[in-house]
Amino acid sequence: MSVPNSPPNSQALVIARDLAKTFDVSAPWLSRVIERKPRQLLKAVDGVSFEIERGKTLALVGESGCGKSTVARLLVGLYEPTRGGLTFDGQDAHAAFKSSDAKAMRKRIQMIFQDPYASLNPRWTVEAIVGEPLHEHGLIKDEQELKDRVAELLKSVGLSALDMVKYPHQFSGGQRQRISIARALATAPEFLVCDEPTSALDVSVQAQVLNIMKDLQRERGLTYLFISHNLAVVRHVSDKVGVMYLGQLVELADKHTLFDNPQHPYTRMLLDAIPKMKDTGRARTPVQGEVPNPLNPPPGCSFNPRCPLANERCRIERPVLKNINGIKIACHAVEEGRH
Repeated sequence: MSVPNSPPNSQALVIARDLAKTFDVSAPWLSRVIERKPRQLLKAVDGVSFEIERGKTLALVGESGCGKSTVARLLVGLYEPTRGGLTFDGQDAHAAFKSSDAKAMRKRIQMIFQDPYASLNPRWTVEAIVGEPLHEHGLIKDEQELKDRVAELLKSVGLSALDMVKYPHQFSGGQRQRISIARALATAPEFLVCDEPTSALDVSVQAQVLNIMKDLQRERGLTYLFISHNLAVVRHVSDKVGVMYLGQLVELADKHTLFDNPQHPYTRMLLDAIPKMKDTGRARTPVQGEVPNPLNPPPGCSFNPRCPLANERCRIERPVLKNINGIKIACHAVEEGRH
């Protein structure tokens, strides 16, 4: 698949173009006929575009329900996009997921899920859990070789080979997430999609898991899409940050640029809500207002009901992601210099 506006030797391993996913959340047909209700469509992701360079980390942040996890599931092929496409290493990923090449593509793209309590089978031993992808992809046939490989993977995430015979309930949350990471690494993937991998963990354990992920990235040259609502975590792991609001990207910038000089009013609002050590006496600015109902988003810019800079244009015309001073941003106010 040829990608527009992309040089032939582009560094980007992952290129998402206008990705969108709409879910039909209508009531059953008969209920709709009786109550004379139309079909209801939920635009979970609505035209998201980004690139991730090989060996780098893009973090997606935003409040709950903004479409971050749907983007994650689109990238690993758990959902099929309603519109748009995904190129992985020059290949159309969604076409590959549906072809006989699907296994080869899935081997290269793996996912770490949010809840380590739900994503591990409680009836399987750690050896069976971590070894399953190796069996599934036919990477190892010999039983002893499998044991050695699982032991190696467990050691790479800071666990012991002696843990192989145990079951998930014998581990803490942080250790379970390490098992999930070991399982994701089993097929030697190049791209890992991490859906809030530390949000279910204690703060002290979060740091350990994040450090393991950074070390693995350095050693193996991994590329990450990291999804989180915790900006402190994002600052620690990312190279680039994309801020999502109601299914759309509103700002996409280099990490330092975004944290030092946020442009979009929503990004500023999110950063203002973080407690800062040096400002202990200052009243914190809470994130104002509520996220609108995604089934009935406001016209124009979806952030306009909460935005202090909104004017008539914002209420009518939806902004598109544009390159303004080296930052990709979707905001009429920034474009017109009203901030």
